[in-house]
Amino acid sequence: MLTRKQYQFWFCTGSQDLYGDECLAHVAEHAKIIVQKLNESGKLPFEIVWKPTLITNELIRKTFNEANTDERCAGVITWMHTFSPAKSWILGLQEYRKPLLHLHTQFNEEIPYDTIDMDFMNENQSAHGDREYGHIVSRMGIERKVVVGHWADESVQDRIASWMRTAVGIVESSHVRVMRVADNMRNVAVTEGDKVEAQLKFGWEVDTYPVNEIAEAVDAVSESDTNALVDEYYDKYEILLEGRDAAEFRRHVAVQAQIELGFERFLEEKNYQAIVTHFGDLGALKQLPGLAIQRLMQKGYGFGAEGDWKVAAMVRIMKLMTQDMKDAKGTSMLEDYTYNFVKGKEGILQAHMLEICPSIADGPISIKCQPLSMGDREDPARLVFTSKEGRGIAVSMIDLGNRFRLIINDVKCKKTEKPMPKLPVATNFWTPEPDLYTGAEAWILAGGAHHTAFTYDLTAEQMGDWAAAMGIEAVYIDANTNIRDFKRDLKLGELFYR
Repeated sequence: MLTRKQYQFWFCTGSQDLYGDECLAHVAEHAKIIVQKLNESGKLPFEIVWKPTLITNELIRKTFNEANTDERCAGVITWMHTFSPAKSWILGLQEYRKPLLHLHTQFNEEIPYDTIDMDFMNENQSAHGDREYGHIVSRMGIERKVVVGHWADESVQDRIASWMRTAVGIVESSHVRVMRVADNMRNVAVTEGDKVEAQLKFGWEVDTYPVNEIAEAVDAVSESDTNALVDEYYDKYEILLEGRDAAEFRRHVAVQAQIELGFERFLEEKNYQAIVTHFGDLGALKQLPGLAIQRLMQKGYGFGAEGDWKVAAMVRIMKLMTQDMKDAKGTSMLEDYTYNFVKGKEGILQAHMLEICPSIADGPISIKCQPLSMGDREDPARLVFTSKEGRGIAVSMIDLGNRFRLIINDVKCKKTEKPMPKLPVATNFWTPEPDLYTGAEAWILAGGAHHTAFTYDLTAEQMGDWAAAMGIEAVYIDANTNIRDFKRDLKLGELFYR
């Protein structure tokens, strides 16, 4: 289900006709070489497409508007090879609507000391031209990414690749549709939010369906299809009966298989890419969707518990941003549950009642069937595992009433000191940066939620760039955070984003 377009990024080089046709031929040739070498580098997740040199107002405007309407174009990379008078860029930039990267580079890596003359200086003046172009973009208040360095440098290529994934998250945001099954948990504040404003800001469509309408889709799943999926479960996962009757256990697992198939068919038919459920409103469903939701998340659907549609949308976007990433370690919804305050071993145990994506699992994944105190339904089957070690980010989108804020916390995931044999849910255990005490205090001061969209595979910079493109506040909690400066930054955010 995790599908997205085969996106491309356009490479647009700026120049002018002051230096003659020979110079313009060199500009075009150099730009083509850069594009070719970048595509051959193996670093970039998407193809770059060379575009003819932009030297006039009319051509710049035409190119940017073509980028707007080309569904495969996810963004434009601009570079001024020579001096390019920036007033020529105004109309095109005013009408451009997609992510923008300003690559501040030059064709040659080193000054040709023995042969350099004024012809070379005029032709190779990115240090000059990019400042002119950068000035007008700043004056126009246009959000963009600036990457500085020689185009053949691997660190520069890595930054371009990173931005490409952010750009896809920006473009795909307007294609996210969240299906709410029932409403959010009663009297809970942080899962609420302005869905109209979210559609204005992010492009998300958030719609509600009665739970029994989707329950009918579940009931329509045939016994043969259900049994085939149960067989797949039994082949793929470790079965932990823990004293339960084998036939009765399989029947409980079959309920989740039927829910997975029914939910997925309903989502595909209605064209939704994310879903929220609520244990307090299950209608005709026999179990709280557990294993079913875990599997749907692994397929790329976003999910939020207790009606948390903001988390569902963010999980979907982050899964799209990390799609096809080499050595990806996974993305999931998580929830802060309980602390370990033992000195030197501090951390937060992350889990949920059931619905954690197995993409973040480390080691064996088991199916358990255990009672659930909430929901007033039969014992739901769920996937149980522990998560990978490594660095990650926890992201919380909150609605402050007059604006949205994205809170981004760098975290270090690790194994718990001891196993937890009586805990029948998937878990992750992490220590927030800079430490548990500062990180938790900053999170609370910022108004962060207890549900997060978590990933091992994106950086705070990437999500901050996404927030900037959406015109919302991004708050960072990382190794450099101290509470005094953090409080000041929150106050400044109040003034800037009011």
